[in-house]
Amino acid sequence: MARITASVYTSHVPAIGAALDLGKAGDPYWQPVFAGYDTSKQWMRDHRPDVVILVYNDHANAFSLELIPTFAIGCAAEFQPADEGWGPRPVPVVRGHPELAAHVAQSVIEDDFDLTIANRMDVDHGLTVPLSLMCGQPDAWPFAVIPLAVNVVQYPVPSGRRCLALGRAIRKAVASFDDDLKVQVWGTGGMSHQLQGPRAGLINREWDNRFLDRLISDPQGLAQVPHVEYVREAGSEGIELVMWLAARGAMSDHAPAVAHRFYHVPASNTAVGHLILENT
Repeated sequence: MARITASVYTSHVPAIGAALDLGKAGDPYWQPVFAGYDTSKQWMRDHRPDVVILVYNDHANAFSLELIPTFAIGCAAEFQPADEGWGPRPVPVVRGHPELAAHVAQSVIEDDFDLTIANRMDVDHGLTVPLSLMCGQPDAWPFAVIPLAVNVVQYPVPSGRRCLALGRAIRKAVASFDDDLKVQVWGTGGMSHQLQGPRAGLINREWDNRFLDRLISDPQGLAQVPHVEYVREAGSEGIELVMWLAARGAMSDHAPAVAHRFYHVPASNTAVGHLILENT
């Protein structure tokens, strides 16, 4: 049967994608950011999955403010990189896994999560930047990807409790899939940042690192953190971090092994956080 072997957590800063695409990864400003993912790229080569369920948020590309699903799963055979206003990123088309996606959708919906099923969906930097950080710039992504979009753009957004429970429902779904697949679940977005208003540029190192500590050792307690704390302590866009709880919930109930941890400030006007956890 299919099994979840690990989870990956990373920021999805759009400027990181631009730095890669424009050949600036070696510039003094960007080199410390990308150096933090050198270990991750080798880990990916050593622990390549068959499928990644990638939890991210769309940035008004696949879904406009006219239609905002709380949770949407991509069930297509492939997903094109989105044109975010300056042309699509020059990255490979994302290959889906319709069979597993359909199975996860059925199982999770039967567990009372109202997933929106997307049979056509372009994917933006929220999904492609994490792929680039973990895999570099290949001619094709080395595994299939099931996009799972979460609304953290327009309130009301799902709670940390709901995201953790969604991850557990995904774990159950994957375990009941007949094919022998190695699956990883990735949570993306964050860390602390605010893009507008008087607090634009806010970064809270202490809160970010405490979040990482609790994500590893106390996800159940972390899931109780209210939205107002994310906004107050991590900025208006810090709410993206609830998506990391979906990936954490997909892990086994045993304490995970920490394969890699990285934190860096700044990247553009945000803090970059990154974790790799392995099931034990």
